[in-house]
Amino acid sequence: MAVIEQLWILYLILRYKLVMVRMLASEMTVGVLYQVNLPPLIDGIPKPMKPEGYADSGADIAFALNNANIKIVTPVVEPNSKIQTQWVFADTEEGICIALSKGANVLWLNTVLYSSHPIEKYLNQGGWVIGQDPVCVEKYDDKWQTNQLLKSHGLPIPHEYIINRSDKFQVQTIRDHFNQNFSFPFVVKPIRGRGSIGVTMVHNEQELNRILSFKLPSSEFGDAVILEHYLPGQELTITVMPPGNYSFKSKDQYYSDYWCLPPVKRFSHKNGVAPYNGTVAVIKNSQVLTDEEIEDSVIENLMFQCTKAAKLVEARAPIRIDCRQDVNGDYFLFDLNMKPNMTGSGRPGRENQESLSALAAKKIGWSYTELLLNILQQAWKR
Repeated sequence: MAVIEQLWILYLILRYKLVMVRMLASEMTVGVLYQVNLPPLIDGIPKPMKPEGYADSGADIAFALNNANIKIVTPVVEPNSKIQTQWVFADTEEGICIALSKGANVLWLNTVLYSSHPIEKYLNQGGWVIGQDPVCVEKYDDKWQTNQLLKSHGLPIPHEYIINRSDKFQVQTIRDHFNQNFSFPFVVKPIRGRGSIGVTMVHNEQELNRILSFKLPSSEFGDAVILEHYLPGQELTITVMPPGNYSFKSKDQYYSDYWCLPPVKRFSHKNGVAPYNGTVAVIKNSQVLTDEEIEDSVIENLMFQCTKAAKLVEARAPIRIDCRQDVNGDYFLFDLNMKPNMTGSGRPGRENQESLSALAAKKIGWSYTELLLNILQQAWKR
C-alpha cells in the first residue's frame, strides 16, 4: 500500500509540473510598459533605441484591450486616444511600481529587455507578464550568437563573417574566410539591430571599405558588425507563436508546441533591404501568402524550421523570423526578432499601422484585437 501511495504522489507531482498554470483573462488587469532608457552595452555592443520607445504600439495594445473589455490601468484616468504616453507606463522601477499601485497584476513587456532590466525584480517575486524572458532576450538579441546557435542545430543561416573594431580590416581577410564563396553583394548589419536600421547592402570593395570605415568607429553600432552574403530572392517573414491555448471563432485549440502564423511576403525593397516600417507602412509592401503558396512543401518546411528556431531561443511570446531565398531558390533564416513590432489599427489615425504579425493573423481570421487577446492568454510567471 505504501508503494502505491508513493507512486500516486509521484504521479501527482509530475502531473503538476506538466500542467501549465494559467491566469484567465477575466482575472487580469493589464499595464503596458514602454522603453524610456537606452539598454546597457552588452559585450561592447549597443542596442539602438526607437524614438519614444514603442509607446506607439504600447498605446495601440492598451487601447485595443480596453475596447475588448479587458481591464487595463493607465497613467491617467481618462487617456486621450491620440496621446500615446497616456496609455503606457515607463519600464523603470518607478513606472512598474506605479502600474502595480494602480492595480495591474499582469505587465505587458512592450519594451527592450535585458538581464538587469527592472522587470527582473517583479518576475522574481512571481509577477505575471506578457513577453519574453529578459535573460533570453539579452542572449538572443545578439544576431551573431543566435545565428551560430541556429546553424549548430542544422538550420539554414546565410554565410556570414563578424568584423571587430580591433581587427585590422582587410578585404583579403574576408576573401580568405568566404573562400570560393566570396562574391558581392554583401549586407553589413549591426549585431544588436532594430528593424532595418543600419542595414546596408554593398556592391563592391570600395563600398565595403567606405561603409566599414564609417560604421566600425561609430558608437551607434559598437565594437563589431556582421558581414553577410546578400540573398537576392523572395523575402518572407514568419511570426512564431508559443505553445498554449488559443481561441478561434469556432473553437478553442491547445498547441503543445510552437506554431506559425501564415508567412508574409515582402516586396518593394530599397537597395535590397526592406524599409523600416516607420518609413514605409508594411501594408504597402507586404502581402500574406495564399493557401496554395502556404501548402507548398518548401514553405511548410521553412515554417517547421522557424518553429525549431523558436524552441531553441526559448520564446515565451511571439517572435518574428525573416527568411529569404538565395540564387538557387533555397530559403535561409537571416534575422530572428525576439520583439516583433506589434502596432495595429484601432486608435484614431492609426488605420495604416498594421504590423507584419497583425497582417498574418488576419489570414487565420483574427483581427488585431483578437491577436492581442490570444497573446494575452499566454501570460506566464516564474
